[in-house]
Amino acid sequence: MDLIYIVSIWLLPVLIAVTFHEAAHAYVARFLGDDTASRLGRVSLNPLRHIDPLGTIILPGLLLFARSPFLFGYAKPVPVNYRALRSPRIGMVTVAAAGPAMNIVLAILAALSFHLIVYLPVTIAQWTALNLKNALIINVVLGVFNLFPLPPLDGGRIAVGLLPNALAKQLARLEPYGMIILIGLLILLPLLGSQLGLDLNFVSRIISISTDAVIGAILRLTGNI
Repeated sequence: MDLIYIVSIWLLPVLIAVTFHEAAHAYVARFLGDDTASRLGRVSLNPLRHIDPLGTIILPGLLLFARSPFLFGYAKPVPVNYRALRSPRIGMVTVAAAGPAMNIVLAILAALSFHLIVYLPVTIAQWTALNLKNALIINVVLGVFNLFPLPPLDGGRIAVGLLPNALAKQLARLEPYGMIILIGLLILLPLLGSQLGLDLNFVSRIISISTDAVIGAILRLTGNI
């Protein structure tokens, strides 16, 4: 399978998953009273408004071609002024949950579309099937990964909105260091474990098990298994 073909079956699913994820945050924030993203042109389904060249394309691409056991990437975060929301705490939870929820909806639509493959010409059926398969996987991985309860991920913001004030403040203070902590948990800790002869890859395993469970549930729900 040549490089151009590989790019063609991954690029569109990635762009759609990331664009709709970020746009969902922006649309819901505007609906709940904060127009920050709207004023900055982020309430849009134009992928150029949301993709980060390094985080959305280059980093996942390098991990993919290096046959990494996990994919990691990010888009430009949608700016949200939570104090401008009509109900700041519940609004924070709703805006944060909108991104992963959109990815699950897209994954379900991709799975439902598998049933239409038989109606396509043979010449494009395989390419379309691979795009749909990758769309299912990418959207579920993105949705599940973002629910990890660590700011600035969506799951961390949901946790901050739901936890009692004392715990929420402690968790919110981790946001500036969240990505560093995440890289440590996903990359550095497993590497350390391999040197010590220990299996410290528990975070990736939890995400993998959760992702497989969600994909299985979607495939059953849509009549694919």
